Amino acid sequence: MPTTNPKTQTKSASVIALLSRGKGASIDDICQATKWQTHSARAFLTGLRKKGYVIIREQCGDEGTAYRITQTPDQNPQRAAS
Repeated sequence: MPTTNPKTQTKSASVIALLSRGKGASIDDICQATKWQTHSARAFLTGLRKKGYVIIREQCGDEGTAYRITQTPDQNPQRAAS
C-alpha cells in the first residue's frame, strides 16, 4: 500500500500563520521560525504588503514591536478593484 507523505508547511505559510495570531509576531519570532536573518524577514513583510496584505506594526510595551495581519488580499476591497 503506497504511503503519502504529509506536505510540509512552507516558511511563507508559517510566517502568515504567526502574523495572523491575535498578538501577531515580532521580527525575532519570524526569524526563529524560518531561520532567516532580520533583513530577510523585513523584506518578506514588504512582499506581503505588495501582494495586498494589510500588516500593522504595534508597540507592545516591554515586549517590543509586533506585526499583525489585519486584512488578507481577498478581504481588501482596494486590491480587488485594481
